Amino acid sequence: MQLLNTRLQQVEWRRDRVLELSSQGFSQSDIATVLQVDKSIISRDMAHLRHEAQENLQNHIHETIPEEYHKAMTGINQVLRMCWSIVSKTEDEKTKLQALSLINDCNKYKIDLSTNGVVITDAIKYVNGKMDHLNNQEKKLLQDIKDKGEDPEAEAEAEDTGEINFSPGLEEQQTHNGIF
Repeated sequence: MQLLNTRLQQVEWRRDRVLELSSQGFSQSDIATVLQVDKSIISRDMAHLRHEAQENLQNHIHETIPEEYHKAMTGINQVLRMCWSIVSKTEDEKTKLQALSLINDCNKYKIDLSTNGVVITDAIKYVNGKMDHLNNQEKKLLQDIKDKGEDPEAEAEAEDTGEINFSPGLEEQQTHNGIF
């Protein structure tokens, strides 16, 4: 068990270094040279890191953004209620104008949050499309392994360390905002 933990820690350390070096502009060949490993290992690590990034992005889109959107809208609505209360209760014209100006700003923010939903929708479509593609690639890979009669223990070990090589060639989906 200790050997497995050490192996997983080594893989995790290597992947952290691969990500760090890649973000600094190193090519896969350069990373392999620096880490003194075969380029195929770096290629698998990069595929794993891309897959992990897609999962993180999906989590962000499905959980974090809706929560933050809800908090923002709730906060804006609280400010609006408070401002309308100030407008109705105060006699000072300067204070009323400031409250009305803030009401105007809050309404602009609400419109901005509501109309930028296209970006969120497109991001969700993008992530779902990529996840579908990854799931299909994984199914194909497993079917190829089954058809070829390769060693299932070796594949299980590769899967445990996350070293599944997903092939490129993702189909592009149409989005409205041109970002995704």
